[in-house]
Amino acid sequence: MSWYYAFFFISGFCSLLYEVVWLRLTAAQYGVTIAMTSIVLSVFMAGMGAGSLLSGIASRRYGDRLSWSPLRLYAGAELIIGSASLLVPVELLFGRHLLEAWSGGFSTSSATYYLASGLLVALTLFPWCASMGATIPLAMWAIRSEERPEAKRSFSFLYTANVIGAMIGAIVPVYFIEKYGFHGTLFIGTGLNALIAGSALARSVRWRRTISSPAAEQAPATAAKPQAAAADGPRVMTLLFLTGFATMGMEVIWIRLYTAFIGPLVYSFALILLSYLAATAVGARIYTRKRTSGGSRLPWILLGLLSLMPLITADPRVPIIAPFRVILGVLLVSGVIGFLTPMLVDHWSGGDANRAGKAYAINVLGCILGPLFASFVFLPHLSERVSLAIFSLPWFAMLAPWPGSKPLTFKSRIYGIASVVAALAILLFTHDYTNLFPKGDILRDSTATVIAAGKGMDRKLLTNGVGMTSLTPITKMMAHFSLASLDHPPHSMLVICFGMGTTFRSARTWKIPVTAVELVPSVPRGCFINTA
Repeated sequence: MSWYYAFFFISGFCSLLYEVVWLRLTAAQYGVTIAMTSIVLSVFMAGMGAGSLLSGIASRRYGDRLSWSPLRLYAGAELIIGSASLLVPVELLFGRHLLEAWSGGFSTSSATYYLASGLLVALTLFPWCASMGATIPLAMWAIRSEERPEAKRSFSFLYTANVIGAMIGAIVPVYFIEKYGFHGTLFIGTGLNALIAGSALARSVRWRRTISSPAAEQAPATAAKPQAAAADGPRVMTLLFLTGFATMGMEVIWIRLYTAFIGPLVYSFALILLSYLAATAVGARIYTRKRTSGGSRLPWILLGLLSLMPLITADPRVPIIAPFRVILGVLLVSGVIGFLTPMLVDHWSGGDANRAGKAYAINVLGCILGPLFASFVFLPHLSERVSLAIFSLPWFAMLAPWPGSKPLTFKSRIYGIASVVAALAILLFTHDYTNLFPKGDILRDSTATVIAAGKGMDRKLLTNGVGMTSLTPITKMMAHFSLASLDHPPHSMLVICFGMGTTFRSARTWKIPVTAVELVPSVPRGCFINTA
């Protein structure tokens, strides 16, 4: 199994490498906006879910008909992924030219533009992402065909290796991009995918020789057969959906909570992703060693309490160094998720690639919908605290009886009630960065939480807890100097980043049309918009 571990460690690394580069290449062609970022990430996850589902169906339909190793299909999927480094940049450029030909009648910020560009991005990235999603069911199919005793728990084994590789892939490609550029980094990914494909093909030849030998024909079958359909299948699928939904939704909230401490830089956000992946890998590794069947509901109830842990570490009154706020807040909840997710898939699939593909696809569906609900349903109307509490509710619901589940023991009930009491205490007694401005005006939208606070020249504007600007004569002079330096009367002006509106209002005194551009919708609506 060490070969498969190496395959999926490298594959996880390549997946994050491609995601990082494709996201930046797409932004270069279609625009650097939050909507476009959401489109790329949604296409990435949707493709992986579809690939997992389809490859699982293929394993069920053709599982006993192949006279050669399914490793060849896995090698083919890796080759397809590697070829993306050559084709995706060309496809994105072609899509941009095609969009320019279409877009004469609509604005680049309109819903029509995002619909058209989203369609082109989906057509470009979906096939390669589907190939990524197909790799785990195909590898499980190959492991089962080799009649390995580990086949029943093959998903958790591959999942752990993949997450560890993804953790490294969240860091190293950034340095590759700086040194080799986007295209050079993509070629590194292609080389690694080709290495995996070549090694898998070599193993497939050995597999055929082994199966064809007389000794192999006389050897008793030791492979684990797929278990019968679990009676608690609906419960397992519901939990898999909720783990993806809650985990990825909470990541959006973590960014809002911790930006005030770690800053808005990309490298700061990478700390959240790295902490999540590292803890998930540790949790998955503990599961593969512990070999639990997962009958207890207590870990799920504990997950509800740990989901609120970021409210403690994001409390400004708690004296913690900024990076450790993220690590301590994310570590435990992500570790438990990393433990429970492969446990559920193993329990449901029993080594069957078809079931594993369906289960993983359900989990990915939750991963797609979670951030959308967090960004566009919860956070624009509710605080980060309330939104986080909503994501924790399904786990506390495990205290109630589930159809077909064993009743909680007295000890488990005591622990569960204690967890509920502790969760209520966290919600009631912790503060977040908005409490630092009790008299400020707080505005929320799908992009950020904006705070307008202070009086007179001490007025402040903060986005996700980070100060963006202050009242200063410099922002007035930015408009006047620019317009006065022209060798002709100014006709119009563009102000990028609205801020407190000082530059915008100064430009308006020239009696010319002034356009202001702001990525955060709540900023122009802030209380400083009418400030002189």
